[in-house]
Amino acid sequence: MSDQKTHKTIGVLTSGGDCAGLNAVIRAVVHRAIEGYGWRVLGINDGTHGLMASPPRFEELSLRLFTGNILRLGGTILGTTNKGDPFDFPMPDGSRKDRSAEFAAGFKELGLDGLIGIGGDGSLDILSRLTKLAGIDFIGVPKTIDNDVPLTEFAVGFSTAVNTAVEALDRLQPTAASHERVMILEVMGRDAGHIALNAGIGGGADVILIPEIPYRIEPIAAKIKTLHDQGRDHALVVCSEAAHPANGKKVMSESSDGKKHYGGIGHELGEQITQATGAETRVTVLGHIQRGGTPSSHDRIIASAFGVRAVDLLAKGESARMVAWQHRQVVDLPLDEVTSRIRNVDVTDTLVQTARGLGISLGD
Repeated sequence: MSDQKTHKTIGVLTSGGDCAGLNAVIRAVVHRAIEGYGWRVLGINDGTHGLMASPPRFEELSLRLFTGNILRLGGTILGTTNKGDPFDFPMPDGSRKDRSAEFAAGFKELGLDGLIGIGGDGSLDILSRLTKLAGIDFIGVPKTIDNDVPLTEFAVGFSTAVNTAVEALDRLQPTAASHERVMILEVMGRDAGHIALNAGIGGGADVILIPEIPYRIEPIAAKIKTLHDQGRDHALVVCSEAAHPANGKKVMSESSDGKKHYGGIGHELGEQITQATGAETRVTVLGHIQRGGTPSSHDRIIASAFGVRAVDLLAKGESARMVAWQHRQVVDLPLDEVTSRIRNVDVTDTLVQTARGLGISLGD
């Protein structure tokens, strides 16, 4: 129990895409704030939209909510949004409006003394600018299955996403062997190949394709031929959704709202492999399955450590910081150092070298 007791009220929200482990962060924030400092905690519903609403959408979070299954639940009990930048918000009439003042007004109306936001690189950038403009004490917690937030080894949600992809490979391998096929698993990750690289090594893939290393079909075909010469008549390929050939573009599709999304490289790659090797291919696009489900123990532990540290930072009067995991411990960093870039796979990284050492083809 801390001796820094003050009667504060803080808010916590989740923003951006969902992932496993968000509820574990919320739980840690509530436990530390109430039991450690005697504070009230208000959960803001639907991310930034909750504070921009009139009246603001929120619920008080008490310890009674966290005595059961919430630690184990995927998603977020508060709801989230990855649409509608408050600085350039799309209105029903097609116009766009700066609604950042409404965010600040909602914060003031609830009488909050500080805010903890759980988000990815884009969400943390928006929250950083919103809170700085409004003079709000703010601490960011990194979450994203892509693991592309800079300066932290792990973001909440990444471990579970990798586990899901590894499990998919475990299930694809027997059917690949039974039917003498090349099984291709397309995974998420946006412009960073962390999920594909980690899952490929953990799941025993023969080929791993990531956006940081543009591929050529010839080395992939050579790897499949080598496997055949060694007496193996099947193969596992993991490709990141943003993987692309050295002489081609990333494959994208456009949704009904006009937004472009990665997706489709798996099927394109399947055709290329069949043409180059004659092998029968099948493609599995894992998609949003990577976001859901029960969070792994690793994600729960990281989330809990992040939540506790975030509350402690507010108690010390800190602001504009992000908690991070470095060298097996939680640290905190200036948000300005984090939100200006993303963390891609370093092609000299230990795991890249591990993959090469295992004889895995990276397509180059």
